Amino acid sequence: MAQRTTTLTPKTAVSASPVMPHSVEAEEAAIGSVLINPDAYFELAVFLKAEDFYIHRHRFIWEVFARLHASRKPVDLLTVADELERDGKLAEVGGSAYLTSLINQVPTSLNAEAYGRIVQEHSTRRKLIFAANMIASLAYSSDPITDVTSSAVMELEKAVTDAMGTGLRHMTVPFSAMYDQMADASEKGIVPGIPTCIGNLDVLLKNLKVGVYVVAGRPGQGKTAFKLSVAKNAAMQGYRVAVFSLEMPNEQITQRLTANETGIPLDRIQSGQLTQEEWEKVNAAAETFEKLPIFMDDTPAITPAQIEARCRRLIMQHGPLDLVVVDYLQIMGMDGRSANRTEEVSAISRGLKTVSRRLNVPVLVGAQLNRESEKEERRPRLSDLRESGSIEADADVVIFPFEEDSVETLIVAKHRNGKKGDANASFVKQLTKFE
Repeated sequence: MAQRTTTLTPKTAVSASPVMPHSVEAEEAAIGSVLINPDAYFELAVFLKAEDFYIHRHRFIWEVFARLHASRKPVDLLTVADELERDGKLAEVGGSAYLTSLINQVPTSLNAEAYGRIVQEHSTRRKLIFAANMIASLAYSSDPITDVTSSAVMELEKAVTDAMGTGLRHMTVPFSAMYDQMADASEKGIVPGIPTCIGNLDVLLKNLKVGVYVVAGRPGQGKTAFKLSVAKNAAMQGYRVAVFSLEMPNEQITQRLTANETGIPLDRIQSGQLTQEEWEKVNAAAETFEKLPIFMDDTPAITPAQIEARCRRLIMQHGPLDLVVVDYLQIMGMDGRSANRTEEVSAISRGLKTVSRRLNVPVLVGAQLNRESEKEERRPRLSDLRESGSIEADADVVIFPFEEDSVETLIVAKHRNGKKGDANASFVKQLTKFE
């Protein structure tokens, strides 16, 4: 009997459908970072939305984060689990055990933005794929080609808008806003921005607007006093102010503000040896400060990204923010490594510019002058700024407090959108106060 031979025919390869772009690890790390450090949410919420998450349970969790922050409730394992339970989705996401596992899998919450960017990039890729499929369908249709191309452009634009910003707008949009401001200034005498209420500086600056205002000077020239005077004056007018003091703890900042408010010399406030009348002034100042919308943070080496995150948290908890004060630029920290100090300062300077634009507030920041400027008795100039290249480039306004012939002068050495010049002011050193 002949042996039957069997010929094996190779199977036809079946191409698997490509997996939609996503990173489970990045999504878990982004959510875990917020559970570890709730402030990370404000860093991520600038560019990340629930729809950017590919895994549905991660979308549910991010929606809960947003809802808790909107209602000004704390974010932690318990509150998130409780909110998911109310939605009937706790079991669907994997229960409290899954939330706990997200915390344990995060390498470090310091890299939250990097994780979020990975999530956003994959989301943009998915949107582009969806747009490409829609464009292909349009191309196969029998619709007029003008309609097809118009719809195709709209689909592509919708896909990239989130990743690349709002894009170009017709000039009538900003013109309308500018026209309204001009009308208010003309009819009601309302000049947009925040008045400093110091000397005739507001005449020169036309108030503080969105941008970076660098206040630079030598030691003892009143940099900190100027910034605190502006902060207090703004708060007295109802503007909400965030003060980040990297050089001095909050207690010392409060002592200076108390001297400013009461007229009691700083050294006497520091000693605590006050008369009965002076104690009454301090008590009155305490009542005033209780009503002032000034919020202080004395975290050393804070970075621009951390400032933005904490300001966003402040906005969530207390409402709109009007002014950010930082003391001072050269001792701020930065994210990541750099080759040298000049690069660090450049990154910090650009970071503060970004904070101003994103929060839509003026940022008033102190800066040091280099030591060469102390060797001569002359007026300071822009080249005296330590690591001056990036600071000078990023600043919208540079102000030098300078005592000249026993007269305090505020030298506006740079004014991107207006005139340069000198503004007269009165600086009472023992009260650390500009009037």
